[in-house]
Amino acid sequence: MKAVILVGGEGTRLRPLTYTTPKAMVPVLNRPYLAHLLAYLASYGVDEVALALGYLPDRVQAYFGAGEALGLRLIYSVEERALGTAGAARLAACRLGARSNDPLLVLNGDIFTDLPLDRVVNVHRAAGASVTIGLVPVADPSQYGVVKPDPDGRIRAFIEKPAPGTAPTNLINAGIYVLDPSVLDLVPPDRFYQFEQGLFPALLGAGAKVWGFSWSGYWIDIGTPEKYRRLNFDLLSGTVASPLVPRIENRQCYAGEDCVLDGAAWVGPVVLGNRCRVGGGATVGESVIWDEVRIGPEARVIRSIIGRGCRLGPGAVLEDAVIGDNVEVGAGVCLGPGTRLGPGEVIAGRPESI
Repeated sequence: MKAVILVGGEGTRLRPLTYTTPKAMVPVLNRPYLAHLLAYLASYGVDEVALALGYLPDRVQAYFGAGEALGLRLIYSVEERALGTAGAARLAACRLGARSNDPLLVLNGDIFTDLPLDRVVNVHRAAGASVTIGLVPVADPSQYGVVKPDPDGRIRAFIEKPAPGTAPTNLINAGIYVLDPSVLDLVPPDRFYQFEQGLFPALLGAGAKVWGFSWSGYWIDIGTPEKYRRLNFDLLSGTVASPLVPRIENRQCYAGEDCVLDGAAWVGPVVLGNRCRVGGGATVGESVIWDEVRIGPEARVIRSIIGRGCRLGPGAVLEDAVIGDNVEVGAGVCLGPGTRLGPGEVIAGRPESI
């Protein structure tokens, strides 16, 4: 089976992390997020994947190559300008060579789920649908595209971001589609065109069969710092699993290779990248820390994300902060909720070193 993953966005909600790392490559338990998504597809027999790229495409291509390490054949479809979800999928499917007699999977590149793809494909085939959309329930659907299917699963209407309290259901578009590749012929070439506001309403208007598959399992959009941290911790706790991480020994602190931990206190789940050093007396909790970070003695890091190569001086404090790559925070500096520091910034503190 073939698939297209839409990974062309700039990841603006994850800035400053995504100034230097495309959203698809942010580490989740020390592996690029996209590696987990590709492994999920491979576990359902997907063997060819086109990656629809736009922002920092070289980082993705350099890491994954032709896809041999994951047992996949990867095709790279790089947009010269933004084409929207449907436009990007059309271009990628053409480069993939998707055939009209084989269902094509299309996934947004910022979701993690345990939705059973084989069941979605079976429903799609049984219904003879042009498109089948994965649907998940959420507590507040007002920030999403809401879908109301008939009891048999057929979709009659889409409601984009309804006002709070007005949505007819709590089922939203999960960003996972099974479609007949021929429907992509309806997408205008070389133009910005969306699935949600363009192709899907057009198919409904033409009387095509658009189906929904409802699933109440795990689903998360990793596009914000809070949800990105949550996915790491949900994998760490066993709430959800990834084929790339079959067994986790320590569910409190997941440390990469060659880390030095000098008696730090863990006050909640922590993910540490490779070659990190945490000084004695430091307190770290509910945080995701990337590779080669040094945290000084008596420092405190709570509910934060720290990019690669950062340095925190002795006694420094980060709470509810996100800092990009190669940031230096001096000794004794306190950075509170909402702090965002771009790559390479330096916040001077006491004249001490780690």
